[in-house]
Amino acid sequence: MIDMKLIRENPELVKASQRKRNLFPGLVDTILELDASWRTIKRQTDELRSERNKLSSQINELKKHNNDASGLLQKARKIPLQLKEMEDKEKELDSKIKSLLLNMPNIVHESVPIGDASKNKVIKQYGKIPKYSFDLKGHEELLKSLDLVEIEKAADVAGARFYYLKGDLVKLNYAIINFASDLLRKKGFTLIQPPYMLNRNALSGAVTLAAFEEMIYKIQDEDLYLIGTAEHALNAYYMNDVIDSKKLPARFAGISPCFRKEAGAHGKDTKGIFRVHQFDKIEQFVFCKPEDSWQEFDFILSNTIELFKKLEIPFRTVLLSSEDMGLVPAKTIDVEGWFPVQNAYRELASCSNVLDYQARRSNIKYDDNGEKKIVHTLNNTAIATQRMLVCLIENFQQKNGSIKIPKALHKYAGFKIISPKEE
Repeated sequence: MIDMKLIRENPELVKASQRKRNLFPGLVDTILELDASWRTIKRQTDELRSERNKLSSQINELKKHNNDASGLLQKARKIPLQLKEMEDKEKELDSKIKSLLLNMPNIVHESVPIGDASKNKVIKQYGKIPKYSFDLKGHEELLKSLDLVEIEKAADVAGARFYYLKGDLVKLNYAIINFASDLLRKKGFTLIQPPYMLNRNALSGAVTLAAFEEMIYKIQDEDLYLIGTAEHALNAYYMNDVIDSKKLPARFAGISPCFRKEAGAHGKDTKGIFRVHQFDKIEQFVFCKPEDSWQEFDFILSNTIELFKKLEIPFRTVLLSSEDMGLVPAKTIDVEGWFPVQNAYRELASCSNVLDYQARRSNIKYDDNGEKKIVHTLNNTAIATQRMLVCLIENFQQKNGSIKIPKALHKYAGFKIISPKEE
């Protein structure tokens, strides 16, 4: 949530950010008009309370000396009704302002390219794109030939975009999780297995309400939603809390399944396990002082780059444009892996600095020598395992239909290659 003080003091900055996202800048004027009305009502309400207190003192003084207070009593009796009307109006205006602020996106960082996805900027490429002497198979075809996945049966029991992982693919999935969690633990991250469900209040601290229902699965007749990412649960960890400054930066690695509707993605990446409703992910999440947030941004991005290098896949980093990144971040850099069958780079991880946006929504502060200040939060996928599995399978498939395993995963998987079963 954007600081109301910023909107009051620098509305043109906020309007410019709205334009960069191709959103209506007039929303800023609407908020300012409501804010002006709210401040007027608040001042009048405060003045009426002050008048009530003065009248009360005057009445008590008159009664103490046995003087007639009927005139003042008559005047005082009207104040509670007037005060209630004004307090109700004040609350109504405050609620409207907060609702608009909760749906307003973050301020776009000055380094972000302006425009749609065509303005995304490739920062750096890592690794060489491999060449193959044989015709490549898509991951679904290859996995089915090795009896490692069952899509049709999953569709029968759960619907489209679900799956059964089988055999060595299950071990490889957990090998990736253990590999990534070990690396982050050694870098000082606290491993967290969060709740897989959150209430609406906790979730609204992490995401804009406009996107809320499109992204998350709702539990019927419960104030609970399945998490779309551990980021939301990790953000809520310090909700309404004041963190000791000595504990900052607080770095967490959330390990969890993620559940997403993938609304609007129908017809795209429908085969296999690339785009699914349920997947596993290791998420980096940081609470830090404002002056440290860009340093932390570079740090968590470097962790993902290190992980991907160790997995020996070709990949690149891409700075997202103002219209292509989400509403919550001020800046996002995606890490895209090379998928040889698709002959394209596709998103595998996303690193975002959201500044004080989530912390302000969730009321997360730190104690700076007795002064309470809003923290900054950052998030970055370390590895989303199902999509990484697809990337590894496509890149490391062999002519005979087997799949080599990157050296970094050997000790975690317990094998170096997945080979076709002998008939």
